[in-house]
Amino acid sequence: MADTLVQAANVAGNVTKIAAAQAIAHPYYPLNAEIPSYAANEWSVPALLSVFFGACTLLFTSTYFLAKRTNPHLKTGELLTIMWFVLSGAIHILFEGYYASNYATLGAKQTLIGQMWKEYAFSDSRYLTKNSFVLCMETVTAVCWGPGCLIVAWMVVKRSEYRFPVQMVVSMGQFYGDALYYATSIFDHAVMGVSYSRPEAYYYFVYFVLMNAFWILIPGFLMYQSTVEAAKAIAVVQHIEGSKKAS
Repeated sequence: MADTLVQAANVAGNVTKIAAAQAIAHPYYPLNAEIPSYAANEWSVPALLSVFFGACTLLFTSTYFLAKRTNPHLKTGELLTIMWFVLSGAIHILFEGYYASNYATLGAKQTLIGQMWKEYAFSDSRYLTKNSFVLCMETVTAVCWGPGCLIVAWMVVKRSEYRFPVQMVVSMGQFYGDALYYATSIFDHAVMGVSYSRPEAYYYFVYFVLMNAFWILIPGFLMYQSTVEAAKAIAVVQHIEGSKKAS
């Protein structure tokens, strides 16, 4: 009986060691994070970046010419705004939508977008660990702000009177989501002592800080622009109403 118990204990210990080894058999931080069925990327980083930036260039170019063809009178600022919202909409729907649909098995994916996510996850491993905040935030972004971006882009092309109110809502949603994304990661690192980024500065400052900063700075400017335009419109209405009362 004693021998049986010892053997059972040894087996249990071996199983625990194997499970622990499997749990840390990946290059992401923290090293003890559980990433089910993790598989290293098959594509190189230069190949993934080439495809991504090539697709962005193609999208920018086609958006520019299509917008100019639809409305030849668009100004440079309007064209840049259209290109921004089309790019944002595409990223929200395709990339973040893909994550929301495949979050549970993303670590094993060898699709193009799956490998891009695994490369980005070197700066934030929460994308591979079924993190509840990231999942909810990215799902809302894909479902709400993705289509919203495309709607705003079309409104800019058509110079719709609803452009600035809708632009304000979508930009605020992007800004708020990104601010929380930064804040939760920084809080966990500063207060809980948990870092989701690898120690190499490149991953943190280029992938995490720089790439996400666009969704702070540009939506911030667009919210300011929307506020200014709304204030101008209200001032005009108030002036007209004041003139009517005076007469």
